[in-house]
Amino acid sequence: MIEIKNVVKKYGDKIALDNVNFTIGDGEIFAFIGRNGAGKTTLIKAITGIHDFDEGDILINGKSIKKEPVDCKKEMAYVPDNPELYENMRAIDFVNFICDMYEVPIKTRERNIKKYAEMFDLTNNMNDTIESFSHGMKQKVALISALTHEPKFLVMDEPFVGLDPKAVADVKNVMREMVEKGGIVFFSTHILEVAERLCSKVAIIQKGKLMRVGSMKEVKGDKGLEKVFLELVEK
Repeated sequence: MIEIKNVVKKYGDKIALDNVNFTIGDGEIFAFIGRNGAGKTTLIKAITGIHDFDEGDILINGKSIKKEPVDCKKEMAYVPDNPELYENMRAIDFVNFICDMYEVPIKTRERNIKKYAEMFDLTNNMNDTIESFSHGMKQKVALISALTHEPKFLVMDEPFVGLDPKAVADVKNVMREMVEKGGIVFFSTHILEVAERLCSKVAIIQKGKLMRVGSMKEVKGDKGLEKVFLELVEK
């Protein structure tokens, strides 16, 4: 379970997150949506321990990201919208570097690297340097790195940007497989149709404030997610 407890984040006089409070249960795919600058990435970076926050707490299976950041990070993986990779490294070396940090056993990493490299059509490119890759290929390397250590909690910021249609379908399948095993997927997206079809829960944020949070059925009602979203953010 992930608990976001009354989180406040300020940049000078600007309040980027205003008392954000919600819970993500095991086995849930949770969509976090909002306009550009609404606070999505700020909260994602707070959850993953990249950015500190001013008030409140974030608990990963009962552990505070503030007080026990290493233990929290061991249970999660984060894929940003624009992955910053070591481009002078070969893809296989970068993935193994991430595996080393997470202390992934050799047999486990070999099995998972093979599985995900094949899934994302990168098997023949794993020995190439990352600097030669397109944005979409770099995104796939980031995904392979995130999935190989078998995280319990997967956090993604705009995960479908730059991916080809097959890779998008593969990522959706990975999400479903994770939650079927009791894992958690939390991601931001501007593609509301995907969120509506894929997610069990959703939160809508506007100017740092949660406008609506709950099950997809509760939030969208009979109107559809896009209509509800537009009504809320245009107030």
